[in-house]
Amino acid sequence: MAALGKHLLLELKDCDAGLLNDMDYLREALNAVAVLIGATVIKDSFYQFSPQGISGVVIIAESHISIHTWPEFCYAAVDVFTCGEVIQPAKAVKPLAERLKAKSTSYIELKRGIPMESPAAAGR
Repeated sequence: MAALGKHLLLELKDCDAGLLNDMDYLREALNAVAVLIGATVIKDSFYQFSPQGISGVVIIAESHISIHTWPEFCYAAVDVFTCGEVIQPAKAVKPLAERLKAKSTSYIELKRGIPMESPAAAGR
C-alpha cells in the first residue's frame, strides 16, 4: 500500500549565519519554496530566540515545512512533510540550500503513515 505522506529530514550545514538569524528572510524563503514545490500555503508562524536562532513553520494544505536554526553553528534543520503523491519534498532541497547558502546538505526521506490492516480485521 502507498504511504499517506513523505517526510524529508534535511540537514543544512555551513550556512550563512546572518540569514539563519533573519526571521523575515526565513519566512519569505520557506513560503517561496513551498510555492515552488507546488504546495498550497495556509499560514506561517516564526519565533526569534535570544540571543539568536529561529524556529518557524509554514503550514501547507499538504502538511508543513519547518525550520530550526543555530546561527552560531551555521546550521539549520528543516522538515518537509507532505501528504499524498503530488508534491515531492525532495524538490525543496536545492532551493532551500541555495537560499541559505549551505555548503553541505544531506537528507533522508521517510514514508509516513503506511496503512496496515486494521486490528479488527487482523484478529479474524
